[in-house]
Amino acid sequence: MTQNDKTRTTVEIHNNSYTIMGHEDAQHVRLVANLVDQKMNEIHKVNSTLGTTRLAVLTAVNTMNDYLKLKEDYATLLGSMTKKED
Repeated sequence: MTQNDKTRTTVEIHNNSYTIMGHEDAQHVRLVANLVDQKMNEIHKVNSTLGTTRLAVLTAVNTMNDYLKLKEDYATLLGSMTKKED
C-alpha cells in the first residue's frame, strides 16, 4: 500500500482531537479511539490529579497488561484444542 491508500480519521481522546492516518477503515479507528478514551477516563476517575502524559502512560500499561493476559488465555485455549484433537 502507498501513502495515498491511507485513510485519515479525526477522533477525540480525553478531550483532545487527533488525526489518525493508517490502513484501517475509519470505523475501526473510531472504535480503537473510543476504547482508549474510555480507559483514560476510567483511570482519571480513580486519580484525577494525573497529568495527561502520566495518564497516557498508565493507559498504555493497563492496555498492554490486558493484551498480554488475553494472549496467554488464547495460547492456553489453543493448547487445549490441540490436546483434544490428538
